[in-house]
This record gives sequence, C-alpha cells and structure tokens, in this order.
Amino acid sequence: MWSENKTFYSTIYSPLTLPMILQIRIGNMYSIHQEMTLDLQAASLQTRRAKQMLSHTFTQGDERALKSVAIFGANAAGKSSMIKAIKACRDIIKDSHNYNADTRFGYEPFKFGGQQEPSQFEIRFLLDGVEYEYGFTFTPEKILTEYLYTYPKGRKAIVFTRDESLGPDKKAIYTFRSALKKPLDVATNTSDKTLFLSRGSQMDRPILKEVYQFLTNGIVVKLGGQDAALRRRLAAVDKQLLLTVLKTADSDIVDYEILPDRITTTHSLDANVKFDFATEESAGTIKLVDLALLALEVIADGKLLVIDELESSLHSALAQFIVDAFNKSECAQLVFTTHSRSFLDLEHWRRDQIYFVNKLADGSSDLYSLFDYKRIDEDSDIAKAYDQGRFDAVPYVGEPEVLYLSKKKK
Repeated sequence: MWSENKTFYSTIYSPLTLPMILQIRIGNMYSIHQEMTLDLQAASLQTRRAKQMLSHTFTQGDERALKSVAIFGANAAGKSSMIKAIKACRDIIKDSHNYNADTRFGYEPFKFGGQQEPSQFEIRFLLDGVEYEYGFTFTPEKILTEYLYTYPKGRKAIVFTRDESLGPDKKAIYTFRSALKKPLDVATNTSDKTLFLSRGSQMDRPILKEVYQFLTNGIVVKLGGQDAALRRRLAAVDKQLLLTVLKTADSDIVDYEILPDRITTTHSLDANVKFDFATEESAGTIKLVDLALLALEVIADGKLLVIDELESSLHSALAQFIVDAFNKSECAQLVFTTHSRSFLDLEHWRRDQIYFVNKLADGSSDLYSLFDYKRIDEDSDIAKAYDQGRFDAVPYVGEPEVLYLSKKKK
C-alpha cells in the first residue's frame, strides 16, 4: 500500500533540531474531569516486535517520542472531548491577545461537578533541542495561573510564572527568572482574559514568540467535516506530488483544476469529463484528498496532527496508509481517535501507541494506555480482548428487540 516516495514524508529538520511533543495534560474540560495525560514519550520496550517497530519512534537528545497514537473507546466515552479540549486550548493561546472584556473562552467545564473548578492545560515539548513545559489554569471567563519553564542542560529554570490571585500588583502576580526583555511591560498589557505568552509574542519577545509560534502553528487539529483550509492547501501543494499520493492510495483522480467558484477533478477513464469536487466526488474521496493535503503539510513541517475519527468515510486500508506516512516520517506526530479494530494489532503497533478512553460512573472520561496492562504481551490477541471488555472502553449493548417495542404495543 505504501509507496517509497520519500518526498511525501521528508522534512526540513536536522537531527539536532527535531521538534517533539512529549506530553499533553488536560483537566475539567467537556467530559474530562480529573486531569488526563496523553503521553507521547516512547516506553522502553525491548520485545522483538517493538524493536522491529523502532521506526514508529524518533529521538532528540535523550528523549524518544512516538510518531503515532491511536485512541479507542465507545461512543460518548470522551474520545472527541480530548480532541476538542486540545483545540480549545490551542485557540486560547492563539487568540487571547485579541479577546475583549466580555469574551467567554470557547469550551465548557465538566458539567457534573466541574462548573466551579478551574480547568487545566499543560504541554511538554522539545524545541531546538531544549525542553519546555508550558501550562495555564482558567475558567470560561478568565486566566487564573500561567507558567513557562525550560530545561537547559536538563535543569529546570523559570521563564515566568503568573498567579492572578496575588494581584492586582503585577510585580506580585509575576515571577521572572530568565532573560525576557522588559517583561513587566508585557505584564502591564496582559489582562486576565489574555495569556502572557500570547501578549509577549505579539510584543515580539523572543522566547515567548518562538514558543507561541510552535504551539499555534505546530499543532493542527481536525474535528470533522471538510477542512476550511482545503482550497488554500490545494493551491499551495505540489500538484504532481499530491496526484502521486492519490494514485498510491488507489484513487483514479489524474488531475484537478481550481476555478474561482469550484474545484473540478478528472479521472483516468476519460480526461475530457470533469467532476465537481464538492458535489460529485464520494465522501471517501473528499476525505482522502483532505487528509492527504493535511498529511503533506504536517509531515513536511514536522508538526502534530490531532484528528477525530480518522477512518470516517475511509476504507481501513486508506486510514492505515495515512498512519504509515507518519510512521515513516522524520519527526511528524499523529494522534487520532478511532473505532476501527484493524488498528488493534500488535504485529503493526507498539503497546504504547494504543490508548483507551472509558466513561466512568460519575460521567467523566478516563484515558489509559495498553502499556499499563502488564499481562499483555506481543502475542496477545488484543482485538479479541478488547471485544471481551478486558480494557473496558467498549459499549455494553442490550438486545435489539427493544426496537420493536412500539410495534408490539399497537
């Protein structure tokens, strides 16, 4: 299925500057109540199959990270909550310096007990060979705390910390330890609706600007539907490269044209017949083009793609094609939710690449890795174990006769 066309997954990074997201923590957002951790650090697996899949990971200094992670779970278990929460936090980072006094952040706390509690976001990552830890706590109305730490030479150092409860004096609210140019000027222009990181980037403070650019441009989130940037990506991509990728993925599209009012495609059967891309192509073809464009951009730039229901409208082989592209990349990373049992296969997946989401009795979501199950080895039939409920994260469905109850009453 996979073509060895390396231009699909080559990057511009040298081994010394590979960007790498290590960990994401989220709390009290949507169906997430207690803090949930998505760990993209590769576990120390020494099994034969894990060693054969070493290419599913990449290294930067002493760190090794996963290139792809699949998240399984029943409907309404909270898989989409994880994706929505990442997007909401990324959007706050991206846009908070433009928020007005009456702006409400675009998310909801956990409804069954989290309405009066703060929400949390934290991300650990490597950038230009240095580890960073950035996070903030917040309510739908304001920022409560914020911090950025760096680990030069492995030792933790404060860039800044912020605690709005110590105000209103900005000197009391903030602590600065690293060389930031006139940090109090930034703080003075930072309201409780605004992240200091966002304002500092806007005011051209180097460390803050670099981290801001990485977190806002380096994380691409797709929740569903056609990507709004598809037309832009289609105009920017190397046409022959995209057509080669589509051919490799068994599509018979051989050309396309971007017109002012629409996009047309041409198929191999007859080059003179034009199809309207939006209305005459199948949902699967549209999804494949959409994902191929995203993958080409993300893989080329070494970004993280977070996507809900990867296999929706796609044949499982085409979904695997996209995953394989990331696993063969230099440093791109992919996190996706799925219902497809085809990914529950330890011949092609490491145990630390498989996560589950389960709905708890209090209505909240719990996230955990297959790696946490110590009795699972590389010869285990995990698809069968999953169906049997050994990892929870599956629906418990009653008998279908309930569909006929209304008919029986008549």
